[in-house]
Amino acid sequence: MPSSSDGSIAFVSPLPGADGLRTRLVWLTVFRTVAVSLSLVAVAARILTQPLQEPSRADKLSFSVIGLVYLFTLVYGLMLRRGRVDRMAAVAQVVGDLLIASALVFLTGVGDSPFTFTYLLAVIGASILLERRGALMAAAAGGVAYGSLLVAVKFGWLVPPMSISSLSRHRTVFLLVSNLLAFFLIAALAGYLSRQLSAAGGRLSQREEDLKKLGELQQQILTYMPSGLITCNGAGLVTFVNRAASAILALDERLPASTHLESLLPGVLGPEVRQRRRELTVPTKAGLRTLGLTVTSLGANSGGTLVVFQDLTELRRAEDDLRRADRLAALGTLAAQLAHEIRNPLAAMRGSAQLLVQEPGADPTSTKLVEILLRESDRLSKLVEDFLRFARPPPPVKQVLALETLVKETVELLREDPLARSVAVELELASLQVPVDADQLRQVLINLLRNAFQAAGSMGKVRVGLRAEEEQVLLSIWDSAGSIPAADLRRIFEPFFSTREGGTGLGLSTAYSIVRAHGGTIRVSSSPGEGTEFMIQLPLRS
Repeated sequence: MPSSSDGSIAFVSPLPGADGLRTRLVWLTVFRTVAVSLSLVAVAARILTQPLQEPSRADKLSFSVIGLVYLFTLVYGLMLRRGRVDRMAAVAQVVGDLLIASALVFLTGVGDSPFTFTYLLAVIGASILLERRGALMAAAAGGVAYGSLLVAVKFGWLVPPMSISSLSRHRTVFLLVSNLLAFFLIAALAGYLSRQLSAAGGRLSQREEDLKKLGELQQQILTYMPSGLITCNGAGLVTFVNRAASAILALDERLPASTHLESLLPGVLGPEVRQRRRELTVPTKAGLRTLGLTVTSLGANSGGTLVVFQDLTELRRAEDDLRRADRLAALGTLAAQLAHEIRNPLAAMRGSAQLLVQEPGADPTSTKLVEILLRESDRLSKLVEDFLRFARPPPPVKQVLALETLVKETVELLREDPLARSVAVELELASLQVPVDADQLRQVLINLLRNAFQAAGSMGKVRVGLRAEEEQVLLSIWDSAGSIPAADLRRIFEPFFSTREGGTGLGLSTAYSIVRAHGGTIRVSSSPGEGTEFMIQLPLRS
């Protein structure tokens, strides 16, 4: 590609392509139509201003030429609409313009004609369509046509309809030379201007293409960036939402034009808006989401606001799980030592109480007290066993089995429980082969199902679901009560935390430890409107 002296790239415009040529032809056709219409108006006005008499032969010929021009324009317009646009169509356009110019010059007196400039219009049209070479060829053709008319009229071969002054040899040569000079000068100037215009148009087209690509790239960046992005105007009305923001906030594909930013991110424009980086918990259709967001002003001129955010929900859950696991590990170590120290004195106390019961002639009152002591020591012993099971759960012995069969058997086992007799149970189980410890997972199901039956109560509903999603198995237990307060959801898997009277708070803690030992996670969500759901995620393969 050639370059200019200053090192910048010089654009050399080739002949226009099909689309550009079609556009130029259309505009020239429109220009011809307008020009001929004005000529028709001028001829009609001249006839109307004359006394009432029959139109002259010149007027009739003028109307005929104008009609032929209209017909030519119509036919050419249809060709442009339906036909293939190429250089031949442009040549036909120029030839037609030259014939029209020759007809007008002949009808208006050749040497005395005021319409000699129409040849110049044809030359300019040729420069637009065919560049400088086409303009020079049109100038030569126009000169030949005009010279032929002069010679034909001078020697009487053609007689114009209008009376004209005599054409001497000197006047004929002067008219021919002066008009030829004008034709070629206009051709050279118009060709140069057309070339410069084409070059400028090429550079402008290149800049427009670069700008379009840059705009598309910017749009792709905004659309596919992993962070959510929302902009709003000075009134707080949302002006743009990218794909990630719609996915994080579970928004509809089309938001109403009057959507306010506060309806999507409550509190984002509050007193803390000056804090550039902060966290915000917002409600969505998919539940509560914890967002880490940055709020930035778009400048004083626009008055708008830019909000960029990431979904930190899973990260915060993972951090909670890690903190909970650390607490449980420390508590488990302490609990194992404490339970071991309690078991020995408890066994001695229970043995002594049994000896007191077996003594002959024991006081009935003492016997009753000893029975109470035995019963409470048994309850305490069971509590210690549960505590030890929580503190030091045995490692799972995994075997690949039909998980849906294990779930069905556990549900049928608990159907005889008094808590489940008046509860409607629904099963939505997919057939899956999963490596798990059957005994440990059955214990998890029993703990969760008994809690669900008790929470749902009489005429309540419980639904158990099992499905695969990518490389995970999702086991859900839902009840219709939704009775767990939001403040208790963060502590529900902690040991000794229970909202039920008489509960030890170890059932869910044990379930949590077993699921974690299987390499899975357990989540819980609860609201009175949507119920309570425990979601267990287990790896589909070892």
